[in-house]
Amino acid sequence: MSIRTYQPGDETAQVGIYNEAAADLPKFKLATLDEVRRRCHARDFDPGTRFYAIEGGRPVAYVTFQANGRVSFPWCRKGHEAQAEPLLEHVLGAMRSRRLTRAFAAYRADWPTVRDFFLAHGFAQAREMLNFVCDLIELPTPAARPGTAFSPLTREDLPVLLNAAPELLRVSLEELDQALLRNPYFPPESLFTFRDRNDSTVVAVGLVVANPAYSNPKLIDASMPCFRLGAFGTEGMTHKRINGMFSLLVIEPRDVNRLGLDLLGQAAYRCQETQVETFAAQVPSDVPHLVRFYQQFFRPQGRFPIYERTL
Repeated sequence: MSIRTYQPGDETAQVGIYNEAAADLPKFKLATLDEVRRRCHARDFDPGTRFYAIEGGRPVAYVTFQANGRVSFPWCRKGHEAQAEPLLEHVLGAMRSRRLTRAFAAYRADWPTVRDFFLAHGFAQAREMLNFVCDLIELPTPAARPGTAFSPLTREDLPVLLNAAPELLRVSLEELDQALLRNPYFPPESLFTFRDRNDSTVVAVGLVVANPAYSNPKLIDASMPCFRLGAFGTEGMTHKRINGMFSLLVIEPRDVNRLGLDLLGQAAYRCQETQVETFAAQVPSDVPHLVRFYQQFFRPQGRFPIYERTL
């Protein structure tokens, strides 16, 4: 057995490996050649992040990683499961060589084979991503009226956010700027802030994504390991784009209900002339004040675990 990086044409083998290996798992979705080719032919695709175990001249297993530290399960054809461990060690070594310090995996909670593999190889469940929905007609506060209470988020506000929520925003200043103010999938006007009346510093920020081309939150499988575009705490991830995505961040946790309801009302006001009927939300389970807010005012929709280990 040997391990090598991606070569053109590996897409066909990869589709076959995954569909064979994962076919018996709950809610399995068949991989297609078109979607794998699209990823491998993307402008930013890095062949050095995809490894294949070769036996008899053909790929029998593969594993991938991303620049943010996300690693895939080592998928193996039946009878070749012994390749999973050397593939994992190989990919973790490649990540260390790029000076990554953390590896994480995100999969469905009802895939115990995947869970047990990661737990047996130095990973631990660090948190869950909790998904919520709320119909606009069920909002606990009327849509906010236009006024001067809200202002745009600026780049000068970003250090304040990073300092106030390091457990939520796990990215650099440049990465946060890219995720919020230079995101190709929503305009910076999607964000709005409350500011301190004395010094104009930001005390809370809300975000709402309204795009009818994006998915209806009621029609998606909320237990799939998909990070939602616009959710604070998912910066730098590969995202699922959802119409009506709402997220908030407050500088002082004890103010979350008071300011959060006003931000929610402002988001509803901004969506009055859109096709948004339902807000979606996503929050990490280890940020308790935000979890409490969504549990109080939204309906639980689904969740998935995050497994992590240091490199």
